[in-house]
Amino acid sequence: MDAPGRTAGQGPVAYSAAVAFRALTPAEFDWITRPHEPDEPARHVAELSDRAEFAHTRANVWRYEPGAKGRRHRHPFQEETFVVLSGTLSMYLGDPPERIDVPTGGLVHVEPGTELQSVNHGDADLLVYAYGTPPETEHAELLESAV
Repeated sequence: MDAPGRTAGQGPVAYSAAVAFRALTPAEFDWITRPHEPDEPARHVAELSDRAEFAHTRANVWRYEPGAKGRRHRHPFQEETFVVLSGTLSMYLGDPPERIDVPTGGLVHVEPGTELQSVNHGDADLLVYAYGTPPETEHAELLESAV
């Protein structure tokens, strides 16, 4: 019979005899509201990289209120993968921008140097897991909005 497991949320770092691992629950996320205009819907981010002690990658969970949009940008060296946890992600990719709608459970992978902008055109919150590698020490190049 298996021994009872440790429940995620009993601290951010756990170690077994064979493998080091980290487990976080949504209740442990520290949500940061990103700057936005007073009349614009907000975006919120839970920065996971430091919390989960990632060494070679970066990851965040983003929550976009209905109508919220991210900044159009381009990463010169970092590839990014976005997994939709709830809602529909509208991603504007390339130049000129092409709209791709990604439903719950879907993903979009973006190669380095590709222009991108994330938007929630839906009427409910959008929740997205964003994963990037290699971690960049400099900010992405910001571009004119596609929407």
